[in-house]
Amino acid sequence: MSAQESLRLTDHSQGSGPPRRPGLILAFLCLAGFMTFLDVSIVNVALPTIEKELGISQTSLQYIVTTYGMLLGGFLLLTGRLADTFGRRRMLQTGLVLFALASLAAGFGQSATTLIIARGAQGLGAAFIATAALSLLANNFEEGAERNKALGAWGALSGIAAVAGVTLGGLLTDGPGWRWVFFINVPIGLICALLAPKVVAESRAAERSSSFDVAGAVTLTAGLVLLIFSLGQTVSDSDVPTGRVYGGFALSALLLIAFVLIERRAAAPLIPLGVFKRKPLRAANVVAILLLGTCVTLFFFASLFMQQVLGWSALRTGLAYVPLAMIVAVGAGVASQLMTKVAAKPVLVTGLTLTAVGMFLLWRAPSDSSYLVDLLPAFLLSGLGLGLSFVPVQVSAFTGTQEDESGLSAGLINTAQEVGGALGLAVAATYAFRRVAELTEWADGVPSRVTHARTEVFHDAFLAGACFAVAGLLFTLILLPFTKAEQPETAPTHA
Repeated sequence: MSAQESLRLTDHSQGSGPPRRPGLILAFLCLAGFMTFLDVSIVNVALPTIEKELGISQTSLQYIVTTYGMLLGGFLLLTGRLADTFGRRRMLQTGLVLFALASLAAGFGQSATTLIIARGAQGLGAAFIATAALSLLANNFEEGAERNKALGAWGALSGIAAVAGVTLGGLLTDGPGWRWVFFINVPIGLICALLAPKVVAESRAAERSSSFDVAGAVTLTAGLVLLIFSLGQTVSDSDVPTGRVYGGFALSALLLIAFVLIERRAAAPLIPLGVFKRKPLRAANVVAILLLGTCVTLFFFASLFMQQVLGWSALRTGLAYVPLAMIVAVGAGVASQLMTKVAAKPVLVTGLTLTAVGMFLLWRAPSDSSYLVDLLPAFLLSGLGLGLSFVPVQVSAFTGTQEDESGLSAGLINTAQEVGGALGLAVAATYAFRRVAELTEWADGVPSRVTHARTEVFHDAFLAGACFAVAGLLFTLILLPFTKAEQPETAPTHA
């Protein structure tokens, strides 16, 4: 049972609890969720500064982003089940404290290893926060218009956070310094943990499981993390033995196979494999992986391109994303209206097409790009496409869902997006950085050649992102049924 299943289960509150103040509860839970969603992207603009100060190789920078997303996505379903059983508020507080302490460790990090480990701990804390906060939100608002409005606020904030993170990251990096990208979470996390008992009552699911598929969660996450690490090793700056790289891929494959076998035999599997017989759910999860692969690739490499090729400051880079944030919100609003009148498929096809065109424009952006001529049109097209795509992917995931499968569907689509973002960035980085050694030798330290070489690397990354969008478009055309889906009354996902 995942955290999102609280949308349909009777709630067991503990004691009288604090007075029910809907506005305060909504603001508090949205703040907790916003913090975790923000950290998916806030670090992107700070990466060039972190690279210089800590001496991290450019090929290793991706781990700072992917480790967070992979731990968050890999443990979402397990932490949801733990929250339902041991108490949602308790697990929320646990996640907030873990997130705050991990952020403190990341802020004081003096090496790539310590920073990446701290980011992984942040991701685990974020998994507890996201599932518990969403469950508490659903249980504090009655099904119908009240809950839909609350979930709408949650979905809007989570979507905005992913884009707003790059702007805030620029402000902090150019202001007090990149470490404050992490330090800012510490007081917020600890204060929220202390205030939680005064704002929301404790609750548990009516049907609580005594079985937890810890083995499934660990093997899935370990297999994916090892896969991403092995991909990075193929383009590592150091001479990594070929045997170690292929051994990593082989062990990753064994872990993922073990996960499938565990799920087939587990008493309470994280992912009952039979659920993928539903075509819309299967299509939505595949497309979600590719869509978020495009999204995270865009933010990661566009941030590096603007600073390392165009020479912009972190602040200017962050502000450059403001129009993109606005157009994503516009696209999501338009998609929400269209989904009440037409099927998900044409809306998703339109969104993915626009996203691909925007990424192809970035692929052709010159090393002396003008923001108004070269970058802004690409940002607007890709942003509008992303906004149009997020909603139909979410709706498709719930098309034909039985009442007792709604929580599982919500957990799967959120997991697919988090894993897709991390895995997509790993693939894009592997493809883009494969020529770093060759281009560095060719540039030979000549400034104009160095700029050209960097541009070539980032062009390859944008091309990979465009290919993800095109692949998502093809899978939509092939796999997604052309049926009109009703709006789900389940949790909106985040970008």
